[in-house]
Amino acid sequence: MTPNTSTEATTEPSEAILEASDIEHAYGSVDVLDGVSLGVPAGEMTALIGPNGSGKTTLLRIMARLLRPSAGRLQYRGPDVARDIGYLPQQPSFRPGFTVRRTLTFYAELVGADADVAMTHLEHVGLEAAADRNVEALSGGMTRLLGIAQATIGDPPVVVLDEPASGLDPGMRAHVFDVANELTASGQAVLVSSHDLELVDRHADTVALLDDGGLVQTGAPASIVDELEVTSLLEAYEASVVGEAGTVRVRGEST
Repeated sequence: MTPNTSTEATTEPSEAILEASDIEHAYGSVDVLDGVSLGVPAGEMTALIGPNGSGKTTLLRIMARLLRPSAGRLQYRGPDVARDIGYLPQQPSFRPGFTVRRTLTFYAELVGADADVAMTHLEHVGLEAAADRNVEALSGGMTRLLGIAQATIGDPPVVVLDEPASGLDPGMRAHVFDVANELTASGQAVLVSSHDLELVDRHADTVALLDDGGLVQTGAPASIVDELEVTSLLEAYEASVVGEAGTVRVRGEST
């Protein structure tokens, strides 16, 4: 199958603003994704969860159009704007010697946004007090918040966040998800990966459980919990994960 990364727009509101269809990807002889289909609606948070090595980052990079799939189709159906998809990598890094303000101003200039937008975005993520601090002096949590501010410069209709809460203290993790909720409240689509299932359960509209290159559960957190007859998303995850290697299978499937 020949990869297709069409950006044809549509006015149908019921469709996902970003949709992956039958995505496959391999690194050499190693298959990482196998027939993954996932839609991301505007104004909602879609959370991608799964064990380490399940292909989450590869899928996010493909959906952010930073990596071309081996096969499958990616469609963006949103408005034609200067920046349609913003992306936060797992480990954001910025040029040493630049202040937080100058860093964000630089990205604003890249997407044709007004320089004053930089401070607005810093205020939005709670970093305005650190505006004149050099980026290398930021804590891990503050660096991730700067990364979110950078990913949202230009108000892209879709924002992809790869493990934005990883390694942060509980308060900072909650703050990151609160910021993500504010994005969806403004109508943006947020696709986020996270191992914090409690926060995912609390904030995500849709959860997609990925392992061994495929999606094994997709739906609203409450629907998945009900379907598996458990009491929390964590229990649903545990009910779908078997084996010491963390292989995920649909409940009842033979090992």
